[in-house]
Amino acid sequence: MGELRLLFYFTIMEIRKSERKKAKIKLAIQGPSGSGKTYSALKVAYGLCGNWDKITVIDTENQSADLYSHLGEYNVLPLDAPYSPTRYIEAIKMCEQVGSEVIIIDSTSQEWEGIGGILNQHSLMGGNSFTNWNKMTPKHNAFINAVLKSPAHVILTVRTKQDYVLNEKNGKFIPQKVGMKGITREGLDYEMTLVFEIDMKHYATATKDRTGVFTGKPEFMLGEKVGARILKWCNEDLGKSKPEPQLEAAGSFEPNKFPNGTSH
Repeated sequence: MGELRLLFYFTIMEIRKSERKKAKIKLAIQGPSGSGKTYSALKVAYGLCGNWDKITVIDTENQSADLYSHLGEYNVLPLDAPYSPTRYIEAIKMCEQVGSEVIIIDSTSQEWEGIGGILNQHSLMGGNSFTNWNKMTPKHNAFINAVLKSPAHVILTVRTKQDYVLNEKNGKFIPQKVGMKGITREGLDYEMTLVFEIDMKHYATATKDRTGVFTGKPEFMLGEKVGARILKWCNEDLGKSKPEPQLEAAGSFEPNKFPNGTSH
């Protein structure tokens, strides 16, 4: 019986040549509130698929995704509390079932610190805090796996906040700013193919880039052209890849279309 089971396992294995056209981008856009994450994600998403009807936004941000309906008739899946990893996974599956080619999760931060999110669930658990993480970590990992294994392109938006460290000076500990930190579990960026950091002027830089397309490029604005570049990378022949031309600093970002005080 054991030999038969082993034989079955071997029969479902397959070795094939690598094909980049099999790749689906997993992208994170990180930035503070008001930096334009939602708008930028939508523009990049359109560049990836060229069809608003094939884009779905999982909206945890109080219907903020509807603010940009002037761009096109994309789909919105409102997701209210509790923001548990299980509910995020269910939302991703719903998007896949309707044939979405690009899924925008806006935002991923609720899965970490929102009502019913990982931190909230952990705080309500009794017993040993350290041991309880052994129960919470698999739930978070299941969400990340759902993102990574999705047959669609997936764009995550992640809120950031100012991070500080304590430095000792003259016998006193003084807080010192050390940059922005994503509100999500540490290590999320390691799982992504691309990570863009976007600032309050709506300019982005690539802080992680496994495509090589944006590595070393000066800051630029996220738009449809960026999405088209990413799609080209996903589809091009590995043996015929060519260096990418310089990104245009202006991209296809249109800041005048941002409703005041509504960008995310």
